[in-house]
Parts: sequence; C-alpha cells; structure tokens
Amino acid sequence: MNRSRRDFLGRSGALVVSFGLPIEALAQAGLPPTQDLDAWLAIATDGHVTAFCGKVELGTGIETAIAQLVAEELEVAVGQISLVMGDTERCPDQGPTVGSRTLQSAGPQIRQAAADARQTLLSMAAVRLGVPVASLAAKDGVVTGPGGRRVSYAELVGGGRLDAKLALRGRLKPPAAMTVIGKPIPRVDLPGKVYGTHPYIQNLGVPRMLHGRVVRSPRAGATVAAVDASSVAGLPGNVRVVGLGNFVGVVAEREEQAIAAAAALQVTWQGGAELLGAAALPAALKTAPATERVAQANGDVEAALATAARTSSAEYFVPFQMHASIGPSCAVADVRPDAATLWSATQSSFLTRASVATLLGLAPDQVRLIWVEGSGCYGHNGADDVTADAALLSQAVGAPVRVQWTRADEHGGEPKGPAMAITVRGGLDARGRVVAWDSRVYSPTHSSRPSGAAPGNLLAGAELGLPRSVGVVGADRNARPAYRFPNDRVRMSLLEASVLRTSALRGLGSPQNTFAIESFMDELAAVAGVDPIAFRLRHLQDPRAVAVLEEVAKLARWDPRRSPQADLASGTGRGAAFVQYDNAGAYVGLVVEVRVDRASGKVRVERAYVAHDCGLIVNPDGVRNQIEGNVIQALSRALLEEVRFDRRAVTSLDWASYPILRFSDVPDEIAISLIDRRDQPSLGAGEPATAPVFAAVANAIFDATGARLRSIPFTPERVRAALA
Repeated sequence: MNRSRRDFLGRSGALVVSFGLPIEALAQAGLPPTQDLDAWLAIATDGHVTAFCGKVELGTGIETAIAQLVAEELEVAVGQISLVMGDTERCPDQGPTVGSRTLQSAGPQIRQAAADARQTLLSMAAVRLGVPVASLAAKDGVVTGPGGRRVSYAELVGGGRLDAKLALRGRLKPPAAMTVIGKPIPRVDLPGKVYGTHPYIQNLGVPRMLHGRVVRSPRAGATVAAVDASSVAGLPGNVRVVGLGNFVGVVAEREEQAIAAAAALQVTWQGGAELLGAAALPAALKTAPATERVAQANGDVEAALATAARTSSAEYFVPFQMHASIGPSCAVADVRPDAATLWSATQSSFLTRASVATLLGLAPDQVRLIWVEGSGCYGHNGADDVTADAALLSQAVGAPVRVQWTRADEHGGEPKGPAMAITVRGGLDARGRVVAWDSRVYSPTHSSRPSGAAPGNLLAGAELGLPRSVGVVGADRNARPAYRFPNDRVRMSLLEASVLRTSALRGLGSPQNTFAIESFMDELAAVAGVDPIAFRLRHLQDPRAVAVLEEVAKLARWDPRRSPQADLASGTGRGAAFVQYDNAGAYVGLVVEVRVDRASGKVRVERAYVAHDCGLIVNPDGVRNQIEGNVIQALSRALLEEVRFDRRAVTSLDWASYPILRFSDVPDEIAISLIDRRDQPSLGAGEPATAPVFAAVANAIFDATGARLRSIPFTPERVRAALA
C-alpha cells in the first residue's frame, strides 16, 4: 500500500500510456507535469493490467464498470485488470467522486486511454511481426496476425518501461462490436464485502500506530477556556493531550485507552452559538438573510395566475437529514517534519490532501493521500474531518495515529443534508392544462467540501480559525421543472448561513425540489380531475422523458384514473413521480404502492416500480444495484429520518433517536426496467433514482387516504395528523 507509482512501474516493467483529452482531468505534482496526462494504464510482464483512476469506489460498482471499459477497448479479460483509485501519488486528479458523474466524466477518459493503448500495441506488434497493422487483431491480451502468428502484450512490452503520448488515435468500438460493455459482470468488490474480508479503512493498521480521539464541544463555535491535562495523567496508555487553539485531543497506545482518556479529559468551554430549535425551522428558512436569484423565467406568471380558471398553492418542507454511515468515519495519518501520508475514505483525494496540507503547514506535494474504502457515504460525510483529526494528532505526537469516530461523533459532527422549504403556485386553464407555475426555493448550501483555500470547512480547520468558503451550491438541482409551461418562474432564496453545518447528501437539492414539483403536479392533476401520469405526459416534450413514464406505467400495470381513488377503505394506493436528474442526467419514472394503517399512521411501501434511462449501460447488474439502493435509502429518508436538535446542539446521536429503515420495512418487490441507449453517452446511476421517491410516496398516501403530506418524513404522527 505504500509503494510509490515509480517503484511499482520500475519493479514490474510496464507499458505506460498517457493521452490528451479536452476534458477537466488535471496533472499534479509527483506525476509527469503536463496537462495532457489524463490517465495511465500499466501492463506488467505477466500481462496484468493496472488502471489508475482519480475517482473512487463508494459502493456504486464503478471499480467493476471502469474495468469493463478498459477490458472492452484494450481487449483483455476483466479478471486481468486491477484499479488503483484515489491515490494522489499514483492517479490523475479527475475531481471529486460526486454527482453520479464518474462514468460520465472519468469513464470516457479511461476508455479512450485503453483504446489508444490497444492501437499502440497493434503498431508495436506490426513491427515485431513484419506485417501491416490492418492485418492484425487483438484479443485476450494477445495480438494475432496472418498465418496464426501471435505476440502477447507482455512480450511486446518486454519487461521495460515505455512512455507514449498519444493523440486520440484509438477508435472507440461502435455499439455493435461491444462484447463486455453492457454485460452483467459480477462486481469485483462484493465477495469480500459479503464474507467480511474487504479491507475497509476501519480495518487498516500501520507500524507504530497510536490511537487518538478528539474532544469537541457539542455547541458550535464554542472556544476553549481551559484544558486540565492532569485529569488524564494517571490513565494507562501513555496518554498525551494535544491542544491547538480550540482543537483538543488525546493520543494513547490502544484504542480503548484513547476512548477512556477522551471521556475523562476535563475541558472548560465558553460561548458558542445558540440554535433556534427544530420546531422553528420551517418558518426561519423563509425569513433568514438570503441572496435572491431567478433560476428560470418565461412569460408573465402573475397575469397568467390572475386569469387562470383554477389556481392552487402549497408549501413543502424537508428537514436536516444525515448520511448516517453505518461505520463511523475513520482515518490514519503518519506526519513527519517534511512529509505526510494519509489513509482516508474521502471522496475527494486531491481537495482533502490540499486542505490537510494547509493545516499541517506543508505543501500539497509533500502530502500523499492513499484512498481506502470506507463504509459508505453517498455524499460528504465525516471522512474528510476525521482525516484532518488524525493528521493534526500525528503531527503533534510524531507518530502514526488512527482516529475512529464514535457513533455520537458521527451523528453529531458530520455535515448534514440541508433543510429546505419550497413554495409553489400554479394555475390551470379551462381544459386542465398548466398555464402558470411559480416556485421559490429556500435553502443553504449543499456543499462545504474543504480545499486548500478553504481548510476551515473541516471541523479541525474551523477550530484552528482557518478560512472557510462561502457561496451556496446544489440548491438549484432540479429546481426547474422538466415540464413545459407557457408561463413559469423559479426563484431561489440562497441562505447565507445554516442552523447546522451542511454539505452534500445524496442528490443534493434534487430529492427536495423533486418532492415539491412532483407533489404539486399531482395536486394539480387532482384539481383538473386527470390521471396523474397522463397529466404529466401532456406537459412533457422530451421523448426520453415520455418514454420512461410510459415504460413505468406499463411495468406497474398502471390503471388510469383520477386520484385519490374512489375506495379509501382499503388504505392502499399508488403514486407516481418523474425526474430527469439535474435536468441533464438520467431519466427516472417511479411508481410505488403503499399501505396506510389509519389507526397507527404507519406507512409501508409494499412495491416500487422503476423505469430508468441512463444512456449506455456499462453493467446492468451494477445499475440495478444502484437503483435498489437509491429506492431503499430514499424510503428511509421519506418515512423516518429527521435530525433533532435543541437550542444547544444536535440531539439525534444514536440509532434510537435517528432511526433508519429496517430489513422488515424493505418493499416486497422493487421491479426495474432498464432502457439501454447504446448510441448515447453513459449517465450516472448513483443518485437519480433517489430524487422521485419522496414525491411518489406522498402521492401514493394521497391516493390511498385523500390526505396530502407536504413535510418529510411521513412519520405515523404526521400521517395521523393529516388524516385528522
């Protein structure tokens, strides 16, 4: 794990391919410093291929999918390919792993590299065999020519190293020639995860490693008045106390000793922010200082509303929610006077490296970050923060330090998915068509990822008083309806501050905005007396959007009717929703079936039907994995998840106070129809199916009961109140 890229290549003997593409991948110190170096492939003397990828595996299956891209274009078996991911010394900087964009952005880069490598190897084989390139064919890592003459990739490399800058000479395979892309290749990471042998960051140990814990005030902004180091002086483990400004921690020889020392250390805190309390949040979002922006404006909305045959309005609310990673965040750091090595589960190797380098007073090229998979995040959880914690403690004690957050650390300290409020007004003409749409989104930022310029976005950086970033991003994701109305307006109130620290949660603002848009479309359909899917179709122009809605209706055997259904006694209902993720990504049509217990208010989603168009599908099993995961996690968020806090701090610090969906609550069936568009670019599948779930469930509850829920989560208490 500590071998450098130069050492790896020097020992193995490999063909190394660099290539130039007009895309955003960046060169960085420690690798050949030219901007046309976007990705590398190494072919060892035994023919094994190593691909270097700046993106990382978060449980979405991209390790397998990228291997399929390489296998397809390089003509080798998937089993002969390994990936090195997110290592700042060995991989190109392809940006953070976010937004379901790995296959959209990094995939084409690596696929082109493999195609260029294949073309180079064919040219080398032509020289070796003395025949024209056009007479050669590559398969399974072997080039075959006239008369059956053969030479392997490993033989062509000859045990030495050859650099070749290529200019997009390798033509990508057309869809008809693909034999690996589009096939359900078993995911390479799942066996280890199923059998408990996968090397998660929580399992990592290095020689001489000590264990650390950070002691933080639950009140944001509190400062240290005093630290009594004598309070831990008699504890076992050679306990050392670290105090750097408002950053306080302990280091011991064993983990349980560090836990005991952190609990015993007496720290006196002063000041800190006073929170408004969760109950006041919906109203506070609409009155907080904000920057106003118009995201979309067409026609004359006010005039159209004034002359509409029927008008309607509604307000929707989604609270703060957590990533709630099952395994609390963990990192290991080994900081020396002039260099540092970090082992981290971050989604953003290069940005985290830069921010931690600033904390340590080192240059970024003095810090190596080795990515090691964590136990999931689907957004910006505590992985970056815990990496900074470990680095500062390691620097202070001069030895490698592992920091493992507790459950309370994770729930209390992770940046939360932002709370949002959305108001909508709409007008219908006499024929039941939408003639006016007016919405306003109230939201703080959906990303506070650290960088070299903003190390204060880390908890430790803020405690050291370092600069933070400003600006609101992510709130506009899917704020603009995909439907076409003659008069529409979308306004954004971008909050300058947030009650709780926020950052990216799966989908950013898309699930919240889609909740409002798709719920209100359902409400307008009910006012118009029109079937909810038919109502949507009459306002869509994009043929791919129409196709996924028609496909999900077919998959679910949708019975056209107005909602709510005539017989409310059964407590069962169906709801539909649609999204084109971020107005430019994958298309998703969703239908859910719910059963509502009127006495208890409990909602159970019994079935979900998903039609999904993410362009060219690399691995259909991987896409199905992601759709199922999206639906299940979003159902948990829709039915159960809400961060509780009082005027001091977050109070949802365990699984009892922040429950998530249990196995017994998973739908009986999640039926999926994949629309594979092999002539279109791949679009990400890691987030889109999350977006329509809130609305589909709300619409199904309305269909079953006639009660409209406009606040997440749909807890039994909220359902009973709506029914009353």
